[in-house]
Amino acid sequence: MTDFDRFKERIFQTFGLDLNSYKENQLKRRLDNLLSRKQYSDYQAFLQHLTGNKNAWHEFLDYLTINVSEFFRDVKMFQTLETKILPDLLQKKGNLKIWSAACSNGCEPYTIAIIMEEIAKGGNRYQIDATDIDNTILQAAANGSYGADSVRNVSPNRLAKYFTIEQGKYLVTNGIKARVTFKQHNLLADQYPRGYDLIACRNVTIYFTREAQDKVNKSFAQSLNSGGYLFIGGSETIFNYAELGFEKVSPCFYRKK
Repeated sequence: MTDFDRFKERIFQTFGLDLNSYKENQLKRRLDNLLSRKQYSDYQAFLQHLTGNKNAWHEFLDYLTINVSEFFRDVKMFQTLETKILPDLLQKKGNLKIWSAACSNGCEPYTIAIIMEEIAKGGNRYQIDATDIDNTILQAAANGSYGADSVRNVSPNRLAKYFTIEQGKYLVTNGIKARVTFKQHNLLADQYPRGYDLIACRNVTIYFTREAQDKVNKSFAQSLNSGGYLFIGGSETIFNYAELGFEKVSPCFYRKK
């Protein structure tokens, strides 16, 4: 067993994170870069640092999961969501249950909430669950405070309506924050909740092995109601979508049969 394999094994035993589900070459390259930058002599020294320092573990998770997001990331895809996918669901169902999985800093679930506020005309026609493995980033998401780069794709009208500005930060209004419930969830280990009409999980599984991708996508299929949609990232593709019970309706969108 190599030092890298032992490191992955100890991480799983100690923290419950299965690094074997990540693409090995990509993972090792990022870890080696991190160890070099932080000046750790080897994986064992880094592991000791992680197990003895709670903040270091959260920093590692943040680095590993690449918590980069912004409102309306991939504008065209969110236009499709707003003009086609969500109206289709609302026409068929009175109330929608939505899951933003691996939600990072909260930009994605808040974006969906803003869209729903406008096309569902408010009311109580939807609920949004937002989950991530990193509890620290979830706390930041719940605060709803963002820099200018995060809101660059938000229209002036929506900025004025759904944000306030304090000390150079854009704060999501309480009305939008109240629409989103944040919870910790590990896509590779935890049970998946059920009964969703839309699941958004974008730019996450590209870091997983094909086996892990299949496991996650199969679980998403089971979590969706019939006719529900899975919304993935622009750099991702589900090649075996038919085997999983999906039909591809447009780039990034798969509907459960």
